[in-house]
Amino acid sequence: MGNAGHRGAARPLHRRADRPMSGLLRDVRSADWPVETGAAPFVALLLHGYGSNENDLTGLMPPLGLALPWASLRAPIELGNGGAAWFTITTPGNPDAAPVAAATDLIWAWVDENLTADTRVIPIGFSQGGLMASQLLRTRPDRVLAPVVLGGFVLGAEQPGDADLAANRPPVFWGRGAEDRVIAASAITRTSAYLPQHSALVERVYPGLAHGIDAAELADVREFLAVHAGVGAAPVAGAGAPTSP
Repeated sequence: MGNAGHRGAARPLHRRADRPMSGLLRDVRSADWPVETGAAPFVALLLHGYGSNENDLTGLMPPLGLALPWASLRAPIELGNGGAAWFTITTPGNPDAAPVAAATDLIWAWVDENLTADTRVIPIGFSQGGLMASQLLRTRPDRVLAPVVLGGFVLGAEQPGDADLAANRPPVFWGRGAEDRVIAASAITRTSAYLPQHSALVERVYPGLAHGIDAAELADVREFLAVHAGVGAAPVAGAGAPTSP
């Protein structure tokens, strides 16, 4: 359900799966990761979906062509067969707030451990990871830049940064497939109500796309990040786009 598909990574990876980060989280990182100091003005955080793993979204990086370091985090709940989750699914589209908050805290612990205090994160999340990308924005908006929510949604519970977001309206990208039957309609309705009131929303719905990511969506994400985060690079020759699972 959470597999976006990919065809290789943008650069050779620094693999950190052999040791836990922040107690539970593990990761893989781009070869240009600032390993000695953790210092970089922006870092992309890739957050996979339910049942997937830290290697899944690395395939987004070639078509996005972002000229910045990135890390792809593994969710803390092991599901078996190599998959993991940020939180268990109880009521589809309406997760309990407590486990989502716990997962959010783990991501922030990873950030605090691995990045300097002035480094901002650009979270790019798919499905359940898309919700986690929105959680980072809603809990510590000063540390987050131009979050990208792909096939995801927002939590119903009020979050610490909501008032700040309503006042400042930072840019958020929310893309989803018109044929997505995985994310509950109630979650889409809730997100459609929340994001326009708390962000400068860039919303895209892709005809014919189910619960996945296609080349058109990646092109829109690339443009969004170039405009709102000032990151990007020339198109990568021969880079394949992820496909729907």
